[in-house]
Amino acid sequence: MSGHDIRSAARPDPDQPMVDIADYVVDTAIGSQEAYDTARYMLLDSMATSMLAMKFPECVKHLGPVVPGATLPGGARVPGTSHELDPVQAAFAIGTQIRWLDFNDTWLAAEWGHPSDNLGTILAVGDYLSRKAEREGGTPLTVRDALTYAIKAHEIQGCYALKNSFNRVGLDHVILVRLASTAVATAMFGGGKDEIVTAVSHSWIDNGVLRTYRHAPNTGPRKSWAAGDACRRAVIHALNAVEKRVVGYPSALSAKTWGFYDVAFKGKTFEFERPFGSYVMENVLFKISFPAEFHAQTAVECAMQLHAEVADRIDEIERVEIETQEAGVRIIDKTGPLANYADRDHCIQYMVAVPLIFGRLTADDYNDAVAADPRIDALRDKMTVKENPQFTKDYFDPDKRYIGNSVQVFFKDGSSTQKVSIDFPIGHRKRRQEGIPVLLNKFRDALAGHLPAARTERILAATADSAALDRMPLHHFMNLFAL
Repeated sequence: MSGHDIRSAARPDPDQPMVDIADYVVDTAIGSQEAYDTARYMLLDSMATSMLAMKFPECVKHLGPVVPGATLPGGARVPGTSHELDPVQAAFAIGTQIRWLDFNDTWLAAEWGHPSDNLGTILAVGDYLSRKAEREGGTPLTVRDALTYAIKAHEIQGCYALKNSFNRVGLDHVILVRLASTAVATAMFGGGKDEIVTAVSHSWIDNGVLRTYRHAPNTGPRKSWAAGDACRRAVIHALNAVEKRVVGYPSALSAKTWGFYDVAFKGKTFEFERPFGSYVMENVLFKISFPAEFHAQTAVECAMQLHAEVADRIDEIERVEIETQEAGVRIIDKTGPLANYADRDHCIQYMVAVPLIFGRLTADDYNDAVAADPRIDALRDKMTVKENPQFTKDYFDPDKRYIGNSVQVFFKDGSSTQKVSIDFPIGHRKRRQEGIPVLLNKFRDALAGHLPAARTERILAATADSAALDRMPLHHFMNLFAL
């Protein structure tokens, strides 16, 4: 960390964390086949979530230009639409689509987040640059290039999240989407290490948005477009650094009084568990069974196992005991009226009640029509949520990264179900073999739900051969999803 007399105008050396990001993005070759294979599935999963989001008018209204008519022929395409936009607004739109349903990949540690949010930036910038290269006789980017940038964006966001809790100081995790996206977008636009440091310094000077919209009593749908907003900002920083050659701020983190550490991080410096590599992509969690906040995924799975035993006895239930990790208690233990979709998909009681009653949990189950069923809130009122210290310990163990939950139902006659406990969900690395077929079914069904049948079959054929997919020009890939 650099430090100097607050009165001195002498520029210090850049803060080491910013230099480390630049060195990693420019110098590190990704040699892990597992990382690339996982990244390919992550891409398909993210495209699935973007197609599923198209069923929701509140999402669709965000996807066009800032003002009507502000399109860019030959610009970046927004999947599932006919929009052609500049890369800034396209990054917002794609990031919003991917994140809208809280159904894309997840990373859980001291900080939480969804590293595939960065695809909003990577796909928008990559599509724009690939089309531009083709028009100008250059070499378009390939899907493999996009996967490489995604592995690096995942790594930056995820490694920062391992030891640094931004939520503890009230900042939302999309601050790390903006950081990672800024770094890789700058490289995509042709920037070197100096430009990456400059762009990243601007990202830190932005500070971060508050988590207000993720928590009671203010939970709301901004949480579904916050990552898109971070992607949009990242593209602006990258363009400013590369095209406009703006000045950077070398001690954006460490400057006394005015730097990020002092202003926003209670004077603490960042801590790191491991150097940048490909660890995050290899261990990322896929959310493939249920569109539910990830700390509740195994709780929903527990409830699904109990459904057949309790569905005909809902009125006989005396109480439901839920045990979860400390983070789950802090984020999604919620009582009282739930105002909207976003409120419900961040309430562990709601996410357990629905599968206990109906034997399912889909995106539609967060809508007002389902929430109006009086049995849901009546059952929520009978639930207790507490931390299980072992779940918390396993959650932070770097060799486990579990997300454990347990559910047990007690009846008025004194009987009870067994206590169902699940340490990690189907999207966990330890359940990859079981999870990938489910992920591919999610992808296929999402395509079929929005695109014409012939287009769906064309996409499935194009993505079935991993080597051919890697070689595909990125704009050809994006064309597959355009209407």
